[in-house]
Amino acid sequence: MSAFVGFAGLAREAGISLGEAVFMTGIVWALPAKVVLIGAIMTGASLPAAAFAVALTSVRLTPMVVSIVPELRAPGTRPVVLYLLSHFVAVTSWVLAMEHMRAVPRPMRTAWYCGLGGALVLVNMVVVAVVYSVAGSLPPTLSAALLMLTPLYFLTSLWGSARESASHLAMAFGLVLGPLFHVLTPGFDLMAAGVVGGTAAYLLHRVGRRGRRRGGEGAA
Repeated sequence: MSAFVGFAGLAREAGISLGEAVFMTGIVWALPAKVVLIGAIMTGASLPAAAFAVALTSVRLTPMVVSIVPELRAPGTRPVVLYLLSHFVAVTSWVLAMEHMRAVPRPMRTAWYCGLGGALVLVNMVVVAVVYSVAGSLPPTLSAALLMLTPLYFLTSLWGSARESASHLAMAFGLVLGPLFHVLTPGFDLMAAGVVGGTAAYLLHRVGRRGRRRGGEGAA
């Protein structure tokens, strides 16, 4: 919810109307995709280019969908139901589902996840509408602070849900390398920081795991 507070401020600053911002919140259910779409609108990108950019940001959700569908599927579950529920897959709903869904009886999981995803969408639509309406009366400093809620939300939620040290290392490398690549490769800074930081974290994790495995074999 806090991330959509920042999104509402961003949409207002970009000249997106209230109705468009609320519509985007319900239809484009992935905050980075909405941010990319607003960026494409602000830069005057063509419709195919904007659609391609939004699609690229959504590809990252594919592993989440692949991991959650087997947990949702029950005997007799129709594929169309799983397709529709995939619309709700994003960081927040995925983290909550993976933490709590296994306690839900399997025949009830699709209904449970539909309620979770639908509630998140409706609440965030209301949040965007309210914040968008009052953002114009806020001091400039507070309006700028609203924009920071989005990256802070993603950082804290991903950090808390990470199960391996490699994920923590990747985020730490990204925080350090992001400003550096912003100076060295403007326009490609996020991609460069993600590729370099993620690769370095993965390699360090593999080396550490191999070392622990050899230590265990030696002790045995």
